[in-house]
Amino acid sequence: MSYEPSLRKHYYEHVVPTLMKQFNYGNIMEVPKLLKIAVNQGVGGATQDKKLVDGALKEMTTIAGQKAVPTKAKKSVSNFKLREGMTIGARVTLRNERMYEFLERLVAIALPRVRDFRGINDKSFDGRGNYTMGVTEQIIFPEIDIDKVDSISGMDITFVTSAKTDAEALALLKELGMPFKNQQRN
Repeated sequence: MSYEPSLRKHYYEHVVPTLMKQFNYGNIMEVPKLLKIAVNQGVGGATQDKKLVDGALKEMTTIAGQKAVPTKAKKSVSNFKLREGMTIGARVTLRNERMYEFLERLVAIALPRVRDFRGINDKSFDGRGNYTMGVTEQIIFPEIDIDKVDSISGMDITFVTSAKTDAEALALLKELGMPFKNQQRN
């Protein structure tokens, strides 16, 4: 018996039939699905203090449950004291079980912990069915111990879907439980 995340089970049992009815798909393979979640964190003070990147990598690994990799600068920018090849951030790409588990934790635990939370913006789609949102504080994740945090930093979370249009991607993410602002119930 293999482990299956409850959100993946929810996707196949509830989301697929709902989207098939809503968009009149003829085949189950036409239903959009979540392909991957990319989490990215840029560390602004990394040029002055190398320990900030190590902290970001450790926190990102803890949050995602998968080892984060450092991102390096592609170009040198003298105004920012930035050299080509310097480590300036951390990123991690989640797929399959870890992706569903991360999304479930984000929706059920982390987002409700945001101060004055009224839902996430539903306008951040890229036109090809992908959605990007920003998180301003990494301490909303329960895995992070607030006492051990060096500096408060944010991150970008991108949801890559197989949807052809933004409307399909919005419907998919809504059905998966993402708390969008301005939700109209059909």
